[in-house]
Amino acid sequence: MSNLSQFSIRTPDDLHLHLRDGEVLDFVVPATARRFRRAIVMPNLKPPVTTVDQAGAYRQRVLDAVQRACLSGSYEASDCDIMQHFEPLMVLYLTGSTVVSEIEKASASGFVHAVKLYPAGATTNSDAGVSDLLGQCGSVLAAMEACGLPLLVHGEVTDPEVDVFDREAQFVERVMKPLRDRFPALRVVFEHITTRQAADFVTTHCTLDAQGRPLLAATITPQHLLYNRNALFKGGLQPHWYCLPVLKREEHRAALASAATSGLPQFFLGTDSAPHARHLKEMACGCAGCYSAPYALEMYAEAFEMASGQIDVKQFEAFCSENGARFYGLPLNTGAVFFERKPCTIEPLLPFAADSGIVPFRSGETLQWTVRTKA
Repeated sequence: MSNLSQFSIRTPDDLHLHLRDGEVLDFVVPATARRFRRAIVMPNLKPPVTTVDQAGAYRQRVLDAVQRACLSGSYEASDCDIMQHFEPLMVLYLTGSTVVSEIEKASASGFVHAVKLYPAGATTNSDAGVSDLLGQCGSVLAAMEACGLPLLVHGEVTDPEVDVFDREAQFVERVMKPLRDRFPALRVVFEHITTRQAADFVTTHCTLDAQGRPLLAATITPQHLLYNRNALFKGGLQPHWYCLPVLKREEHRAALASAATSGLPQFFLGTDSAPHARHLKEMACGCAGCYSAPYALEMYAEAFEMASGQIDVKQFEAFCSENGARFYGLPLNTGAVFFERKPCTIEPLLPFAADSGIVPFRSGETLQWTVRTKA
């Protein structure tokens, strides 16, 4: 373990985030806005965000939640100064009914930054998703390739004959390879990768555009960097560690850690933080998703240190704050967040719109790093 006791990095972005909608926004938006300058906001609401107009309205609801938080008196003035600059980056939900004109409108909007593929039935609120990407959406993908609008993919097949632990590896073969062959200039993010096969594919199949930016990238979550599937059953079934794609074997976790710490520009931070009320996680058929946003940066620091025995601050900053911004063609953030080697205990239960509250990922555990947003 390194002797590094403190360091700082450029203010990061969370490039895969779930915020849900309605009254729960007041409970989850501030957790991200206090730490991250921007976030790619997932569109799998009920109903899903399928049009630019819907995305604009959702964006405003997120920004309104920031304003309410700052007016509530619950946050220090320094926190509010940071939160006021939070920028939600909106995403459209791809369906078989998506039309080229909506893609062109999204590209021109200035606030829609991507389109999301959910294979039908793959995860939370994915029923409206696509069952045959190339067959249903060829003209839309061509339009996205032409205008440079990225496709974000939840990379799992939903074939019932495929084991749940093999769904991502099969997606690489059945979907990603044909997609790259047919649309080689399409900007693609392989979201929340969980397997060696996905990490290897993004490492070896990434090409660059005329500006030297990756055309293929991947986000990696803190839970998939830190844990293998044994964590799901430690001391009994652990519903708050259940997410989709599910945690995999140790060989896959190690491959992700190697990719994240490789210094390659196509890997970057995306928490996939997914809030669900406690009772919806602990019921007989619990929801998939880990709520990591309030402590995600501390966990990423822990993962980078665990991977190599010390944190290479330059590589860590690139993963958290630079690679993703460059992929999306965004300016690098100003400002900084500060890390101190100081124990930080995760709250066992946080307030949420539902009476049961929300249990954060690794509830009650003590982390080795503390993050603050002022020197």
